Amino acid sequence: MFSNRKITTSTKDCSDDAARLRALLREADAVVLGAGAGLSASAGFTYTGKRFEDNFPDFIQKYGFRDMYSGGFYPFESLEEHWAYWSRYVFLNRYADGDNGTYRRLLALVKDKDYFVLTTNVDHQFQKAGFDKKRLFYTQGDYGLFQCSEPCCQETFENADIIRRMVEQQKDMRVPTALLPACPHCGKPVTMNLRSDDRFVEDEGWHRAAERYANFLRTRNGQHILFLELGVGMNTPGIIKYPFWRMTAANPNAAYACVNAGEAFVPSGIARQAICINEDISAVLEALEETGSA
Repeated sequence: MFSNRKITTSTKDCSDDAARLRALLREADAVVLGAGAGLSASAGFTYTGKRFEDNFPDFIQKYGFRDMYSGGFYPFESLEEHWAYWSRYVFLNRYADGDNGTYRRLLALVKDKDYFVLTTNVDHQFQKAGFDKKRLFYTQGDYGLFQCSEPCCQETFENADIIRRMVEQQKDMRVPTALLPACPHCGKPVTMNLRSDDRFVEDEGWHRAAERYANFLRTRNGQHILFLELGVGMNTPGIIKYPFWRMTAANPNAAYACVNAGEAFVPSGIARQAICINEDISAVLEALEETGSA
């Protein structure tokens, strides 16, 4: 459908790009937000550097971990150590307050629009910022949910209380054995509800959100839709990026905007309907805030 030729566009002045994007938002009947890891990174949820070093010094010293994400895949010798690492990981990225204002600025930008959010992020930051839960589809899971490791059922389980207790009570890189979480149905260990293999549980809430998203797109077909992609890379382009390109190409009234520092590009086939901004998302949202109040 698309030429192999990609076009990357961005002006040197962020305020000029912001003005163009502000105009697209103003003209849009509906906005579909597609959010990837780059959005949360811009909001302050980095998995490397000082934030990682300050919270995992013992694991770094023992195992030589270089970032939070890769450490999550390490085959720890015991579940007590596994959950010592993961409880800190989840608390830091799901329950602790860390947004530098990026998500709140984004909400202010779209709250009066007819919007829907599709995201591969699992950190719950949209809901914490005040986005309408019924306008969100978290396709890849949620740090706030456990599932059976088998899994014996298509259910997920809230983990806020046990995660906080594991963080508070862990010692010497281990949580108390009595705190090890188990499936309430079969008694087997639980795991995080994160899509990493074919055992990922798509529970009833997941399917309801998927249906709401599909209905949103169906009932707005042909409208002036802005597909606004924020921080989406090429790890899973089939979830957000490629569908956004296809839907923009299929709708002459649609526009596509990509904001992603160093990775903003568009196929030549929809270049006339698109804007690409190779800038930090937080900086662009700040500029949009300024152009909106001017």
